[in-house]
Amino acid sequence: MRLVIVTGMSGAGKSSVLKMLEDAGYFCVDNLPIQLIYKLVQLTFADTEKIDKVALGIDIRSGQALEELNEVLNYMNSAGYQFEILFLDASTEVLVKRYKETRRIHPLSGAGRVEQGIETEREKLEFLKKKADVIIDTSQLLIRELKAQIDKIYINDEKYNNFYITILSFGFKYGIPMDSDLVFDVRFLPNPYYIPELKNLTGNDSSVKDYVLQSDMAGTFLEKLDDMVTFLIPNYITEGKNQLVISIGCTGGKHRSVTLANELVKRLSRLEYGLKVEHRDIEKDSRRL
Repeated sequence: MRLVIVTGMSGAGKSSVLKMLEDAGYFCVDNLPIQLIYKLVQLTFADTEKIDKVALGIDIRSGQALEELNEVLNYMNSAGYQFEILFLDASTEVLVKRYKETRRIHPLSGAGRVEQGIETEREKLEFLKKKADVIIDTSQLLIRELKAQIDKIYINDEKYNNFYITILSFGFKYGIPMDSDLVFDVRFLPNPYYIPELKNLTGNDSSVKDYVLQSDMAGTFLEKLDDMVTFLIPNYITEGKNQLVISIGCTGGKHRSVTLANELVKRLSRLEYGLKVEHRDIEKDSRRL
């Protein structure tokens, strides 16, 4: 019997995850009253021939009863019922944007500001986040990427590390990504833009990659960056951080930054962390300086 409690911030993707789990054969119940959780667990564990995978959605909608959840979870532990907690999170900036796009009202904001409701919710759910077996930050995840993570953990039973790294290439002429944790400037490298046959290509093309990486400076930069990031990650994890956005920029975000971002991902793939690469400005056609 596998019991997964799906919880987290409103707007972080809980409903989507429950749909994914339901499609994968989980018996899913959303917003079950806290007082009924233990009874449901008893019933499902007693009949595992019919139901062997259960997902319970719990969030801030439980209101004051949420304070009772900690006691219920402790009681389940003492009774020998095994369960996992999946906590879905996202940055306040992203959550506000999602609420504005959907024109929904945050459960705790009332007539006030959405940001205030989100911060209050964080405080009320902090005890669940601390208990979580898996924390997924959906700030930078597309639905298909979130599904890939859910399939990996709850369908394929693969090992999952709560720390997620996004390598993001960008063009300085379009601005530094606001969600960057670390920003690196690679405009010191030779620019393929001034090579006629490379100008209209990108760092995803082998000829551009070869041109950029033939510079000794590129290799040295990658070695030092790899070494620094490898050192930093365990320290970030110790401080409670669960995601890292590393932004690498060149002038227009098409050649050098794309090449270096791709190469850094290859190097970091040896680590047991969630990892993806994004190229924010690769499709933009404005002339680079």
